[in-house]
Amino acid sequence: MPTGRTCSTYLARTETFRPEWHHVDATDKVLGRLAASIAMVLMGKHKPTYTPHVDTGDFVVVTNCGKIRLTGSDKAAKMHYDRYTYYPGGFKSETAKQLLDRHPDRILRFAVRRMMPKNALGRRMMSKLKIYSGGEHPHQAQQPKEWTYQP
Repeated sequence: MPTGRTCSTYLARTETFRPEWHHVDATDKVLGRLAASIAMVLMGKHKPTYTPHVDTGDFVVVTNCGKIRLTGSDKAAKMHYDRYTYYPGGFKSETAKQLLDRHPDRILRFAVRRMMPKNALGRRMMSKLKIYSGGEHPHQAQQPKEWTYQP
């Protein structure tokens, strides 16, 4: 039997939300732990205003991703990153060490992408991730806050 009281639940709205910018230096950070923390910030789960169907996440700028640390077994045998070109014989596979040498930003982008929602909202959230292999980035105008990495 209803008591006459109404419950109000806060639901975030896109037009009232203002994202922040965060900067993290990936030097000597563990890949999986850093990727999990970045995914939480991109989704907005670090805020009390988190709403699953609204993009309430913040922008994240990652620098020095070429100096990221892989734990466990050797980099040469750690993981295989597979892709297919849709041509006959177009299956390509490379180890984490090969990928880190050629494209150091992709190894972190793959790890974060696999932790995000697998839908259009997740793709929109991934567009807020900016990864650079060096120490410089072109987003100084947004004044990103230094983000303390918590494993």
